[in-house]
Amino acid sequence: MKAKLTFLSVLLISFISHAQTIEKFSIDSGGASAIAGGIEILYTIGEVNVQELSAGNIQVSEGFINGAMKIKVDPKLFLQGPLLNPVSAGLMNDDLRSGSYIPTTSPYADAATCDASVFNVTGSNAIVDWVWIELRAANDNTKLVNGKSALLQRDGDVVGVDGVSDVIMTAGPTNYYVVVKHRNHLGAMSASTIALNETTATSVDFTNSGFSTHGSHAQVVLGSGSTALWAGNTNADDRIRYQGSSNDPNYIKDFVLTHPGNPSGNNLYFYYDYDDADVDMDGRVRFQGSGNDSNLIKDIVLSHPENGSLNNLFFILTQVPNN
Repeated sequence: MKAKLTFLSVLLISFISHAQTIEKFSIDSGGASAIAGGIEILYTIGEVNVQELSAGNIQVSEGFINGAMKIKVDPKLFLQGPLLNPVSAGLMNDDLRSGSYIPTTSPYADAATCDASVFNVTGSNAIVDWVWIELRAANDNTKLVNGKSALLQRDGDVVGVDGVSDVIMTAGPTNYYVVVKHRNHLGAMSASTIALNETTATSVDFTNSGFSTHGSHAQVVLGSGSTALWAGNTNADDRIRYQGSSNDPNYIKDFVLTHPGNPSGNNLYFYYDYDDADVDMDGRVRFQGSGNDSNLIKDIVLSHPENGSLNNLFFILTQVPNN
């Protein structure tokens, strides 16, 4: 027995001695998170997007898991739709809120929820709609690090689901491209990376014409000089088109003609709802007739700076890289 114990002790000492010789190293002191197939990976050591394992849509980077990584961001953006005929200068219309059309569940991938009382606020802080915020990797602006639903106020401030707080994202404190999107507008992305941290909400102001965005004419310049996301992407194909293949007015037409309240298929029929076909976000969808959404798309396409020939077949393409 003693001989066996001695032998085991020698093995244990040898193992511990060998274990202590493992080389410690770190590729990077940063960190981030990634979501694939419903699985979220958080890491604080290891270079962002250094692939260690790939199986289907899941990619894992080496590092230690840490669920406490949070950063704050203070985005600001305007939507062209609710500014086409603003009731108050410099403020988006909040017709969807006042008409009780905005759902308490986000229309985006995370299906975030808010309390209905959030929509009781009026004035400049009244909620206009849900928006989607993305962080993309500094070494690859097509690589999604994290995305989150948030709420947009009339003055352009983007806030958390409580209607007042900063937007908090699950990601490590480092540099990211910031992307803002809306369900029937074209999104925009910062032209360069922005340093984000866990203590201070960094301002990212897409309404400022001096703020550089990726691509060419990623946003529309308003009469006030501010910038806004282009309106009219009713069929969510990342482009706005008045005439031609897969144009947006045809999408509006299809919804109007097949609406349950329009059994006769009347082109002049209109309905009220929370709908991507509602270009100016006044709660009403109309294909033909006074103030119809199709003509709004025509005006938007013809006003684009690159459509000098006023071509009805011209289309506005998103400047946000696909991920």
